[in-house]
Amino acid sequence: MRIAVASGKGGTGKTTVATNLALHHMRQGRKVAFVDCDVEEPNAHLFLKPEMDDGTEVHMPVPVFDDDACLGEECRKCVELCRFKALIWMAGSVMPFTEMCHGCGLCKLACPADAISEGTRAVGHAYRGQLPGLTFHKGLMRIGEAMAPPLIRELKERATEDASNADIVLLDCPPGASCPVVQSLENVDFAVLVTEPTPFGLHDLGIAVKLLRKLDIPFGAVINRDGMGIDAHAHLRENGIDLLGTVPHSIEAAETYSRGEMLYDASPELEQAFTAIAERIESKAGGAV
Repeated sequence: MRIAVASGKGGTGKTTVATNLALHHMRQGRKVAFVDCDVEEPNAHLFLKPEMDDGTEVHMPVPVFDDDACLGEECRKCVELCRFKALIWMAGSVMPFTEMCHGCGLCKLACPADAISEGTRAVGHAYRGQLPGLTFHKGLMRIGEAMAPPLIRELKERATEDASNADIVLLDCPPGASCPVVQSLENVDFAVLVTEPTPFGLHDLGIAVKLLRKLDIPFGAVINRDGMGIDAHAHLRENGIDLLGTVPHSIEAAETYSRGEMLYDASPELEQAFTAIAERIESKAGGAV
C-alpha cells in the first residue's frame, strides 16, 4: 500500500505527519519504506535519523546533436515539437537548453535524419538509509537544478525494489501542486493532505484537493496545529473533505519539533493523535495498511 502525504503549501506539518506515521507503523511491528520526495529541501531524515549511505549520482537523458547530419533550417521538426521550449533555431543550428529539457525523447523520435543521440546530465544524488523496520530514501538536487521529477522518479523506483519487503510505503511529497508533486503522487493508493487552520493554509488546501480529484486519487485531510486559528473543521465539512484526524496545537509540540524530536514520543495525547490518524487512514484505504 502506497500512502502519499502532501500539502498545498510548505510549512503545514506534512513531514511531521509523515515521519510520525512511519514511527507509529514501526512501533506496530510493520516494515516501512519511506521516501522523502521533497528533493529541493529534504528534511525527514532529521527526525527519523536513519543511517545513510554516501549516495549515487542521478542523471536524466538529454539530446545531443550531430550538426553534420542535421537537415538544417528546412526541417526544424525538433524545434517545432519541443513543448518545453528547450530547443531553438539560432545562427544556422539547433541550440539545446538542456536545463529546460524534460527528457521525453520526442526530438530524437521525430528527427528524419537520425541526427540526435541521447546524452545525459546530472540532476542530483539519491541516498538510501536504514533503521530497524524502515528503509529510507531521499534525494538532493544539484545546486541550480530545476528538474525535480527525474530524481523523484529514481527514488520511487528504488522504493519499489524495497516494496516487496515492506508492509507500507510512505511518500513525503514536496509542497504545492506542480510537476514534482504530480510525479510523487503517481501510482499511490491514498493521499493524506495536511493543512493548518489559517486562511492561507485552507486556500492552498483547495488547490491540492482539486489536483487529487483531477488525478482520481482517494484522500482525506489532517489538521495540524488544530485550535490555533480559524475553524478548519467547518471548512472541510463545507467542501466535502473527509477529516482523518487532528494534531493539537501546543507549545510542547512546537518545542519537540524544534529539537528535531518525534511528536509521537512527546506525550500520550500526541501519540494517541497519530494513532487515531493511522487507524482512520487504514479504514479509508480499505484495511490494507
